[in-house]
Amino acid sequence: MSKEHTIDYALRTTWQAVTKMYNEEAKNFGTSMTLGFTLLSIDPKTGTPSTALGPKMGIEATSLSRILKTLEERGFIIRKPNPNDGRGVLIHLTEAGLEKRSISKSVVLKFNEVIGQHLTKAQLKAFFEVTDCIQSLILNKEIYPTEKPIKA
Repeated sequence: MSKEHTIDYALRTTWQAVTKMYNEEAKNFGTSMTLGFTLLSIDPKTGTPSTALGPKMGIEATSLSRILKTLEERGFIIRKPNPNDGRGVLIHLTEAGLEKRSISKSVVLKFNEVIGQHLTKAQLKAFFEVTDCIQSLILNKEIYPTEKPIKA
């Protein structure tokens, strides 16, 4: 089996192409795919607890801290105390953040629209079934169980 015929290779190269495409588009608006994804992950009305963002986005706390710092420096977010948790912080979008979020949303919707024009509903359904299966197998540790074999 050649590397071009592995599921991993197809996923990785496709995701790299998507990332490159989004970053090239994001440059036109003075941002990046990561910043846009973060803005899309923040509730535009009520804000989002900072502790919920990392798991929601699937990134580590240290990476999230750098992203939030950049967004704050650019004036896209503000941090406010969480009224329901005295120790917590809510991340809110500023007017500039709402504008960038809106742009990010339109870019994602266009991507989905164009892909949808080239695939049938059955193909899209199958795609999501495959990705859901892969995620489930990984989350349930069915590919690489946590039990490690005893070394001889």
